[in-house]
Order: sequence, then C-alpha cells, then structure tokens
Amino acid sequence: MSICTQISEALQKGKKKDVEALVQQALDEGLTPKQILDDGLLAAMDVVGEKFKNNEIYVPEMLVAARAMGAGTAILKPHLMEAGVQAIGKAALGTVKGDLHDIGKNLVRMMFEGKGIEVVDLGVDVSAEKFVEAFENDGVTVIACSALLTTTMGEMKNVVDLFTQKGYRDKVTIMVGGAPITDSYCKSIGADYYTPDAASAADVAKKVLIEGKAS
Repeated sequence: MSICTQISEALQKGKKKDVEALVQQALDEGLTPKQILDDGLLAAMDVVGEKFKNNEIYVPEMLVAARAMGAGTAILKPHLMEAGVQAIGKAALGTVKGDLHDIGKNLVRMMFEGKGIEVVDLGVDVSAEKFVEAFENDGVTVIACSALLTTTMGEMKNVVDLFTQKGYRDKVTIMVGGAPITDSYCKSIGADYYTPDAASAADVAKKVLIEGKAS
C-alpha cells in the first residue's frame, strides 16, 4: 500500500496522530508536498464528503476527519508555500448578522479546505459590510453565508443587496445555506447557489473557482 493511500485511509478514520506521522514520513521519503496533498489528504476528504452526502457518515465523523486533515495540512503548509503551490481560490464564510450558530459554517470551512480552497472565516454574527470588506481587502471571489434561524435568513438578502449597491455583484459568487434556506429562497434574493450540505457546497465552490461563475 502506498504511503498516500495510508494517509488517505488514516484520515478517513480520523486518526490524527497517524496522519501527522505518515505525512512527515512521506516528506522524509521525498514525496512532493503537492503529491501528498492531492493523493493523500484531498483524496481522503473527497471520500469523506461523498459518504457525508450519502448519509453513510454523520457530523461527528466529519469533524474528526476534518481535524485530522487540519493536522496533516499544518505539517505540509510550509513545504507547499516553499514549493509555490497555490490554493485554487479564496472564499469568505460567515454566519449572518444576528445568528450565532457555527457548526454548519465550520463544516463548510473544513470541506472547502479539503478541496484546496483558501478560507477567510469571518465567524458568526457577520454583517453585510463585513462580507463586502472581505471581498475588498482579502480578494475573495466566493461569499458563503450561513443561517440557522428563520429570523436571520433575511440578512442574506442584505448581503446580496450591498454587493449590488457597491457595484461588485458580478465579481463574486454568493452561496447560501442552512436549515431554513431553500433553492427558491436563494433565487428570490438573487444569490447564486443554494446547497443542502457542506460537501455539496465545497463541490460547487470548487467548480466555480476553477471554471468561473456558472449560469
């Protein structure tokens, strides 16, 4: 079994210490950081994401796998930077103003990072202005808004409206998600994409960043 396959299998099982040891071993054996990232860590997160979408695993297993992914990435990061390996793009995530729920947002962050996307995590209770600032100052092109409360989902429209007022609307892809959100709500406020779970969100964001905003 190749070392990348061992990394992938350990990550899928959420074995953080094994992932750290195997990533270091792979580096010591002369594998390139990109190879370890693509064939080990990202390959494993693809499997985890698919299993999550198919209800074969649930949030606790996802979180454990994502933590193992984070540990492996932490070891690789300086080597990736040295090798000039770039993220595929940048996304800002946040739970909208008035809403303090962060489990869904954190899952999305982990799945985005698992697709090679650099994430600017704005946290919870995030105003429309903060999302716009992330575009202006951090160069993000994907904006992902989360809400768990019906009372806060209206804030998503404020985000879309502010990007429109500033003249930035055609420069960003706005994604929305969370328990009360539906595809028809997404369309009604003028956002670009609704996805029902973190793994689907990551798939859409990756496609957008590689291919540009889809119709």
